[in-house]
Amino acid sequence: MIESLPRREREVFEILCGLEEATAAAVRNAMSDAPSDSAVRTLLARLVAKGLVAHKAVNQAYVYSPAPRTEAVAETALQKLVQTFFQGSAASAATALLGMQPRLKPDEIEALQRVIDQARREAE
Repeated sequence: MIESLPRREREVFEILCGLEEATAAAVRNAMSDAPSDSAVRTLLARLVAKGLVAHKAVNQAYVYSPAPRTEAVAETALQKLVQTFFQGSAASAATALLGMQPRLKPDEIEALQRVIDQARREAE
């Protein structure tokens, strides 16, 4: 469903996923070529109506957050990215991602090695 959102709704949703929770003003500040305050609140209300965003009252202001788990949204977005740009190859996508960062931290290398070892065991 997220893929089918209009550009601005998707932008707001992605900002909320990155921030985890935010007021309408904070969302507006994070937007490129931000629309008016009322337009941002309207976008947030649309996302609430679609069940993608939740809100709660905190100190007389609404604080918004993504309703689905961010991990689930990230996984869906990553699957679409891998299908679209890497012909479904997770290895090609991982190689491209690793090439974007000049140096990996030792704990990142260890985490990657554990995943590779697990994949190797499952393939046997």
